Amino acid sequence: MIKRFRHKGLQRYFETENVEGIIPAHAGKLKLILAMLKNSRIPEDMRKPNLKLHQLRGHFEGFCAVSVSGNWRIVFRFDGQDATDVE
Repeated sequence: MIKRFRHKGLQRYFETENVEGIIPAHAGKLKLILAMLKNSRIPEDMRKPNLKLHQLRGHFEGFCAVSVSGNWRIVFRFDGQDATDVE
């Protein structure tokens, strides 16, 4: 389950499929990533070859990221079995 979004455009897209606030060309992949994240219980559930799951360091210590396109990423962390702080 996704408990909290930090990016309002991404939250709007997740809840309503309104692409305002995201790059419309990313909509298809974002839909798949968010559906996977919603059903994940641990970060490793997001480990798929095309998503390139990786742990972040520095300011984002404790967060994970998956690739959307080029330099675009979805960043999140888990609180128990729920994804949170998704941006």
